[in-house]
Amino acid sequence: MDARDAQKPEAFKVNAPENAPNVVIVLIDDIGFGATSTFGGAINTPTFDKLAENGLRFNRFHTTALCSPTRASLLSGRNHHNVNVGSVMEIATGFYGNQGIRPDNAKYFAETLRQNGYSTAAFGKWHETATWEVSVSGPYDRWPTSSGFDKFYGFIGGETNQWDPVIFDGVTKVSKKDHSDYHFTTDMTDEAIEWVKFQQAMTPDKPFMIYYATGAVHAPHHAPKEWIQKYKGKFDKGWLKLREETFKRQKEMGVIPKNAQLAPMPEDIQDWEKLSEEEKQLFALQMETYAGFAEHTDHEVGRLVDAIEEIGQLDNTLFIYIMGDNGSSAEGGLEGTYNELIHLNGIFDEETIENMLSKAEDWGGPNSFPHMAAAWAVATDAPFKWTKQMAADFGGTRNGMVMHWPKGFKARGEIRSQWHHVNDVAATVLEAASLPAPTSINGVKQIPMDGVSMLYATENKEAKDQHTVQYFEMFGNRAIYKDGWLARVVHIIPWQGKPLGKFDEEEWELYNIEEDFSLVNNIASEYPEKLQELKELFEVEAINNNVYPLDDRIYERFNAKNAGRPDLIGDRKTLTLADGMEGIMENTFLNIKNTSKEIVANVSLNGKGHGIILCQGGKFGGWALYMNNGKPAYTYNYFGLQNYTIQAPKALKATQAEIKLVFDYDGNGAGKGGTATLYVDGNKVAEGRVDKTQPSVFSADETADVGKDDATQVVEKVFKDVEESEFTGFVNKVRISIPK
Repeated sequence: MDARDAQKPEAFKVNAPENAPNVVIVLIDDIGFGATSTFGGAINTPTFDKLAENGLRFNRFHTTALCSPTRASLLSGRNHHNVNVGSVMEIATGFYGNQGIRPDNAKYFAETLRQNGYSTAAFGKWHETATWEVSVSGPYDRWPTSSGFDKFYGFIGGETNQWDPVIFDGVTKVSKKDHSDYHFTTDMTDEAIEWVKFQQAMTPDKPFMIYYATGAVHAPHHAPKEWIQKYKGKFDKGWLKLREETFKRQKEMGVIPKNAQLAPMPEDIQDWEKLSEEEKQLFALQMETYAGFAEHTDHEVGRLVDAIEEIGQLDNTLFIYIMGDNGSSAEGGLEGTYNELIHLNGIFDEETIENMLSKAEDWGGPNSFPHMAAAWAVATDAPFKWTKQMAADFGGTRNGMVMHWPKGFKARGEIRSQWHHVNDVAATVLEAASLPAPTSINGVKQIPMDGVSMLYATENKEAKDQHTVQYFEMFGNRAIYKDGWLARVVHIIPWQGKPLGKFDEEEWELYNIEEDFSLVNNIASEYPEKLQELKELFEVEAINNNVYPLDDRIYERFNAKNAGRPDLIGDRKTLTLADGMEGIMENTFLNIKNTSKEIVANVSLNGKGHGIILCQGGKFGGWALYMNNGKPAYTYNYFGLQNYTIQAPKALKATQAEIKLVFDYDGNGAGKGGTATLYVDGNKVAEGRVDKTQPSVFSADETADVGKDDATQVVEKVFKDVEESEFTGFVNKVRISIPK
């Protein structure tokens, strides 16, 4: 009965295996094999270089050709369709393999580490949660903190404004820090450093795992001006010259074989020498900005490395630094863009060279949302031909990787050419930690991992490849690798956006990559039996991994109904909100694109009344119903290129008002205009035309908000920041609806 007389039982505790290393996975976004100095490129990456010199370069490491699939494959150890992430979350479909709902039977290796004595944290980009699961209603099962990570600090979608991001700490939306020189990559690094130092101070015997996934260097290409200026004039010779110089350095460094060929440029790429001086000036600026962004990112990785070294943990940290979740991006089109959201909407004729060049001073800064021209993507993917999205080519799937672990292997400064895939990372980490792949997690039987550990290659340069078969597929671009051979189909070119042919009529190509590193010589006619063998193998792999049906729709799939995926709003035509309801992601808000709409707001006014009633999007595209010093107003911001505003002529004197906006859409297609009419207490007070509307996307991560405009401002001419946009009265109720 008496605790003083009883003997306590041993406490149950799970510790990490003895001498288990810390783990850091760095994943940079949208940067190709030939971009960095570590792999022969023109962009200085001293941290990447330093870790390579004291570790190993892997020159045959592959990704999936797109971001969400690469991330899901990396953290699960499985093929991306196998975990239901065939493409990015925003264009998930109704078919398994592409639904965007990660299954419980393929848990991330972070969960295995967490349940075996590790502290785990993720910083930066996530992009692995279904779009309809990012509202206040959840569920939160597939958010980072329910995916094996104790800590998450970052953004949940595919990209963010580096100057004004939408940030979550765990599942809670938080405001960015108030610094005049704020940049998200620096912010996430500060958070990572603070976390690891604190974790080691509290539990020095407990290993840590950090997943550090930057939004950089995905568009928008946002970098501090001093980093951009470091590259002033460095690319004035053009993309072909950059590519040739990179190719030469790659051979000198040994990161490509001596017999490798430089793949031909795509036919659409313009001859630099035939460009006008204005075009050269604009295109050089685009690459200077991208390069500055990339070096700045590597510098921030260096700060994390230094912090881990400072606390004495670097030597026993398995550091896997992956330079790119796919090849460099050609999504800026053939001329690049000042606002990449224009191209995300499938629009390529709204900007001119002159117009973009007139904004040169702002390029890369807070007033821009830029992306470089496709030719620079091709150049930084050297020696390969294609780019991001191109799962049929190593330009889309081969990324430089460095592994650093002084206590784990002896080799230093060498190159490893064993063939590997991003799904091999999980098995590598588990072997390093002396942990088996789990057969069951939280009572759910786990499917086997598709990847293999890469550690066998660290001590034996001549070790035989252990990853011998791998399929690739993205938007119908597809390939199959087996034992040094690659068969492929180039189905759709990123900047064209239209299929080159029908799936069942396309001709497959064949390459012997042991003799043809860059995929230059199609030898399908010489080896028809080998080609047939690989085509049949692709069928087997496609069926086993839920790749079918192939889907080459891109822009159409932004619409949930077209794509056949779940939609939080569904068939509802009305959404009623009130003051304080903010941070609503675009895919969990009523879809009012390409249709008429009506907004009715019941507001209490304080004084003249000033601020946002209801808005969606931000300075690079969106709309807002608001009060401007007592005058009700509505603005439609078309990509930041044109603002259409109607405003009541007189300020309201009442303390209560019903403010209504009716937008009558012209119809006859997507992205058309319409007439906007404003009413106060049933009386018409203003009317005007909106000539164009955005057909598919307002923003990558900006939100819909009641009572203020979070992040950047839809109506910059009226509200300079979030605080100024806050409604001085109270939005009692606001209903937005689509006429039936």
